[in-house]
Amino acid sequence: MSVAARLRLARGAFTLDLELVVTVGRTLALLGPNGAGKSTALGMLAGMIDLDSGSIVVGGRVLDDDSTHVETEHRRVGVMFQDYLLFPHLSVLENVAFGARSTGVPRAAARGAALEWLDRLGIADLASSRPPQLSGGQAQRVALGRALASDPKLLLLDEPLAALDVEIREEVRAELGRHIREWGGPTILVTHLFDDVVALADDVVVIERGRVTQRATVRELVQAPATSYVSRLVASWSDD
Repeated sequence: MSVAARLRLARGAFTLDLELVVTVGRTLALLGPNGAGKSTALGMLAGMIDLDSGSIVVGGRVLDDDSTHVETEHRRVGVMFQDYLLFPHLSVLENVAFGARSTGVPRAAARGAALEWLDRLGIADLASSRPPQLSGGQAQRVALGRALASDPKLLLLDEPLAALDVEIREEVRAELGRHIREWGGPTILVTHLFDDVVALADDVVVIERGRVTQRATVRELVQAPATSYVSRLVASWSDD
């Protein structure tokens, strides 16, 4: 199971031209400043934003090309949004089950999948709680469970730690990395935080103004940053 995508889009003065390849069991970070096109690329992969041209193939299945567009709910792509977007009126169990229900899984089977993921994520005791009662770290695990309960072939993480307080970010980052590794599928992480890249990613694609400016493993990026933007990130991270 792997991912291959060529994403092209033009919106006014902004253009995006991006090629991505992610193999099973690896996490690819899309790193770049605000406005670089990271979240736009994620929206295209999720089927929420149409490509102008290009293609998306996940696990050998064509999701987008010149003649094909698979709708979001049928793509088998799990998305964990920056603000988690949990339904405040639903319980934790119902929120996680929604991930499976949205792909057409019957209610009983969806609840079973949700219970399994709550147990795997260590939050089974929160099944009857509602999102306003959760801490930031707990809400993140619920959002991850909802994304994984849909049995995705690709996991997309949109700035997954940006909404957390700095004091708990390191602990939650370590937990997130462990859960991603245990899941074992291809993952694409969108972030502007270099700590996220170092802790969670295997490979990195740097985007600046809609264009790729560097492709590397995390180690290669640290050892040989290709642009001033990456150099500043590495220098700041090294000083921490």
